[in-house]
Amino acid sequence: MTSNESGATYAAAGVDIEAGDRAVELMKQWVKKTNRPEVVGGLGGFAGLFDISALKRYERPLLASATDGVGTKVALAAAMDKHDTIGHDLVGMVVDDLVVCGAEPLFMTDYICVGKVHPERVAQIVKGIAEGCVLAGCALVGGETAEHPGLLGPDEYDVAGAGTGVVEADALLGADRVRAGDVVIAMAASGLHSNGYSLVRHVLLNEAGWKLDREVAEFGRTLGEELLEPTRIYSLDCLALTRATEIHAFSHVTGGGLAANLARVIPDGLHARLDRGTWTPLPVFQTVAEVGRMRTLEIEKTLNMGIGMVAVVPPESVDVVLSILADRDVEAWLLGDIVARDAEHAAGAALYGEYA
Repeated sequence: MTSNESGATYAAAGVDIEAGDRAVELMKQWVKKTNRPEVVGGLGGFAGLFDISALKRYERPLLASATDGVGTKVALAAAMDKHDTIGHDLVGMVVDDLVVCGAEPLFMTDYICVGKVHPERVAQIVKGIAEGCVLAGCALVGGETAEHPGLLGPDEYDVAGAGTGVVEADALLGADRVRAGDVVIAMAASGLHSNGYSLVRHVLLNEAGWKLDREVAEFGRTLGEELLEPTRIYSLDCLALTRATEIHAFSHVTGGGLAANLARVIPDGLHARLDRGTWTPLPVFQTVAEVGRMRTLEIEKTLNMGIGMVAVVPPESVDVVLSILADRDVEAWLLGDIVARDAEHAAGAALYGEYA
């Protein structure tokens, strides 16, 4: 090769390092808003640092870890060219898994994979993540933006995140605390949250041919606006409950629907007896069911049906739980109770989990 010949470059291969650097500069203002006192340093290092000396106050601290994404909801954000809420969804999916065991979310990291770095777009995604972290009370200590030309189109991207929390071992929540006679309390979802979008897109966009800018009277807004409604983040609400009264378990209602996720915190020999008549699913769920001519069991095992989080509590905690949630503007109601399997069958009750 002579001196005036140019060789291959990273930019020619489709990776723009300068655009990546600009994206980092744009996102710094948003990441800064998530800082907790324990965060050490800032963006730009090889790893995020978090001072865990505060954990000395715990007798036996357990670290909790969770990771998740938002599925095909990102395709809708890309199609609508609205990127400042998808990060909010990501945080909700991660931190509300952490809080189920009673853990306080401490920090998160994110991973954004793009076909081409558009700095302003990446900054908008991180803005949503940062705002979600503020709502969850956790810090965003770092992340990665990866450019994958040839694997993703120039306007395609995906997001994922991981979070870490802490809980005192003696305060760990879960199935081993649940007893017959406990009460099941539902917390309302803001909408579809971040699960079942492959089904929703198939039914409404592909099969029915609806457009994202279609005005839907039942929603009071466009289809796209409804589908991009951010996931509700319950972590601080749930932590407020654990600090005020006795809680036995939480269940984050995500993929698999209410029955499958609640079953994860119900011990052998017990069942949750839930009353479908205690709430009316939001219009978006009814619309998907009607347009897709879906059987009740099929949609209920895919979508949250308007319940995003469930608390299982002893009877004496019910009033306190409902009062605290009302004060925090979280719609909540009595959904059912926990009963022994034999007693439930003898009473001839219809089991939500078995769809009798």
